[in-house]
This record gives sequence, structure tokens and C-alpha cells, in this order.
Amino acid sequence: MARRWKPTPFLAGSATLHGVAALGVLAQPALWPWAAGAVAANHALITAAGLWPRSQALGPNITRLPRVPAGVAGRVALTIDDGPDPEVTPRVLDLLAEHGIKASFFLIGHRAERYPALCRAIAQQGHRVENHGYSHSHALSLFGPARLAMDIARAQAVLQDASGQAPRFFRPTAGLRNLFLEPVLARQGLQLASWTRRGYDTREPRPDRVLQRLTRALGDGDILLLHDGHAARAGDGRPVIEHLIPRLAQRLDQAGLTTTTLHDALA
Repeated sequence: MARRWKPTPFLAGSATLHGVAALGVLAQPALWPWAAGAVAANHALITAAGLWPRSQALGPNITRLPRVPAGVAGRVALTIDDGPDPEVTPRVLDLLAEHGIKASFFLIGHRAERYPALCRAIAQQGHRVENHGYSHSHALSLFGPARLAMDIARAQAVLQDASGQAPRFFRPTAGLRNLFLEPVLARQGLQLASWTRRGYDTREPRPDRVLQRLTRALGDGDILLLHDGHAARAGDGRPVIEHLIPRLAQRLDQAGLTTTTLHDALA
């Protein structure tokens, strides 16, 4: 269901700056170098906000779960990106089931289209399917509003058809975005979700290093990011995520934390 889009104070201020700059130049043409400089600096800030995955400047961005009440076991959300992968995802599902972990899978549309049975398996095993775009283009943050809307809507349709679940959350490629994304998500009824901590497991082959990054000061409300697609390979040739799930389960148990999906935590 579509939701109302409201520009952030940062974007509202940016629009005001552009208007003031234009009026200033009309009133005093000699001011144009100063006006152009101010506008250019503002555009640089907008770009920087889009390059910071956890930024709230361009719109609402879920970076952690709500805190649970006192006396209730803390919880974290495990999110797994870039699948489904025909080799890795089935083994990941087996490991999650073995250790009683629930996860949110941010799936790539064109991969889901190719492997719909894996999407169904994810949903049937109690996990949630979320939207990671159709193309997973590394230029996604350069897309205009029409192309963004088409890419996200195509993934939404593919994922819902394949899994029987309607994704509620969207995560852009590498977390990079632009000022057009939030209005598109609002129209499509999706929410941007990033993470609290990531292990860089697409390029770090040492599971211990990835685990350390994920679990340092791990606590209630954290959103963790791993990958079943594009996963780095450990020294034995296995994807890093396969080494991590049992170790992560042990750390969670030691910390008295449970796992939940973004859907369940934020319903």
C-alpha cells in the first residue's frame, strides 16, 4: 500500500537554497558565481548522503530494530543479500534450520526469476523475502525516478509471484541511493532498510574476521548483513557464510539474543 512521501528537512532546505539562489541571481546578476558555488556544494552534500548507506538525510532508513521492553530477551535481525544462489542458498537454509535462526533474504529480481523454487523454499521455511532490485545494477544510484520505479516494481512482482510473499522492505545495491529513491519507495509501499553492522563477507575470505566485525558489542536491535550471493570463499573453497552461521548462532546464544525477521520486528 502506498504511503505519503514527505521531504526530509535536509531536502526541504536544499530546495529552499536553490530557490534563494535563483532569486538572488535574478535580482543581482553579479552574484551568480556565489549562487552557483552554493548550489554545487549542496549537490555534493546530496551525493555524499546517498553514498552513506545508513544516512537518514534523503528519507527514512531503518538501521536497527526497536528496543524490546525490559525483561524480554533481546533480538537481532539477520539479513542475507544477493541471492538466490543455486549452490549456496540451499546450504544456508539447512544451516539456518539446524540452528533455529530466522532471516530476511534481500533477493535480486533476475536471480529470483531464474530460481523461483528457491524463493518458495525461503518462504516455506519461515523466512522473509525482501526486495533488492531487479537488475542489482551498481549504477542504481544514478538511475532517474522512472528507471528506479521500473526496476523496483519488476523485482516486487517477480518476488511476490515466486515466493507468495509481498516484500515490505527494499535495500539498494551496496546501500547506495539518490534523492529519487524515497518517493519511489513511498509510492510502492516499501521501506528502505540498511543495517547496523556488516562483515564485508563478499571480499573477506577469513570467517573469523567477518564474525568479529558482526559481533563486536553485539546487542539488542542490531541488523546484521551477510551474503549468500557473491559470497567470498574461505580457504577450503566454501562460502564464508557457511562457516559463519554456526559460529554466529553460538555467539547469539552466549549473548542471550534471539533472531527475528524485519517483517516481524517492524510489523
